[in-house]
Amino acid sequence: MTTPTAWQRRRAPLATRRTTLAARPASLTTPTTNTPAHRRLLLAAATTAATLALVAVATTSPEPAAAAETVSVSTAAQLKSALAAATPGQTIHLADGVYTGNFKVTGRPATASAPITLEGSANAVLRTSSGGGNVLQLTDADHWTVHGITVQNAQKGIMVDSSDHVTIDGVTVHDLTMEGVHFRTSSSYGVLKNSRIFDTGQDGRGMGEGVYVGSANTYSDTSDHVQILDNVIGPLVRGENVDIKEGTRGGRIAGNTFYGDGLTGANYDDSWVDVKGNDYVVEDNVGVGTTKSGFQPHQQSPGWGCGTTFRNNSSDLSGAVGSGRYAIEVTVYDAATCPVTVTSDNTVVGGDGLVNPGIPVSLVGGGPSPEPSPTREPTPSPTPSPSPSPTTPACTAPAWNAGAVYTGGATVSHAGSTYTARWWTQGETPGTAQWGAWAVVGTC
Repeated sequence: MTTPTAWQRRRAPLATRRTTLAARPASLTTPTTNTPAHRRLLLAAATTAATLALVAVATTSPEPAAAAETVSVSTAAQLKSALAAATPGQTIHLADGVYTGNFKVTGRPATASAPITLEGSANAVLRTSSGGGNVLQLTDADHWTVHGITVQNAQKGIMVDSSDHVTIDGVTVHDLTMEGVHFRTSSSYGVLKNSRIFDTGQDGRGMGEGVYVGSANTYSDTSDHVQILDNVIGPLVRGENVDIKEGTRGGRIAGNTFYGDGLTGANYDDSWVDVKGNDYVVEDNVGVGTTKSGFQPHQQSPGWGCGTTFRNNSSDLSGAVGSGRYAIEVTVYDAATCPVTVTSDNTVVGGDGLVNPGIPVSLVGGGPSPEPSPTREPTPSPTPSPSPSPTTPACTAPAWNAGAVYTGGATVSHAGSTYTARWWTQGETPGTAQWGAWAVVGTC
């Protein structure tokens, strides 16, 4: 039996009305066929049927969209083909295994309602054959998500170029000669979260940043509103854990754990986070180990490196060397033209303190901590002039000798006092006994 179509089902009420009309009494049935009245009735019925059909088509709800397509791949060749042909709403799933090559997505944008996802477990490993180039590069690829995979053994890990709303989630990136993840060429609203990045910058030039946003020495790269959330960056990141370049603004760095054991000072890498962009929020991060400072807003040129807020970050500067070892080292500050906000819930262990002198610390929930009032020096009470101690005369009398014979009136000195013999005496030590041979007459 043929199942009626949706259009046929919606015509059922019209057929029912026709059946009802046929069942009417003879006095009410249609005239004899081929009369003018009959023709008019047929024309009216046909017009009504056509109208109802149009209404049915106009009001029919669209059929539900087909389920999003999943493309499963297990070889490098299949992966390259899938990336080149990706369409919105598609998921490319990688089987566990090693995929060797330089993988590129170019000109395959998706949409917010139908993103494209590249996914696999941490055992789906993308790597280059020679350690050169980028492992994965997305260009003009809006609304892509990269999830779960491992990227390793290359010059650079994941590069995002001219692509907005790219999310990198739960990936592992390591063993690179340069940076791990880079949002550049005006790639805005990107997110890196729940990921691990370690062992970067293996060439020792200090250019192995964990995460890099923007481009150096240019202000045309407006990779704005990038968020770096809940990642573990380090150990052995040979460059800043996060490097934010001038020309970018409005991002957020939150909930990350930074290890600074890879910092060497090469290429000015002496902090976990270096912010040269504007209006960033840096909060709820934990950093351990650094050569100098924890967090640094820098001004590469006037008007940049301003407006950053640092709050509730925890810094362990144990082992930092030299001067200027601050959890938050603000290199340029002007309350009117280049403000930086440091709140009182930031904490520090070791080093020279929370923030360098001259930078106000804002109370959480309030304004800046007041400058402590100088302690008023008490008016000293006049020191009384001491009464002069009597001068003790020198012992001029000869010292007492136990073997000498002394007659009455003889004078000797002994143990700081002067004595006079009362009578003849020999061998009796001078003292203060009431009935002794010696009477004390003074001190010396």
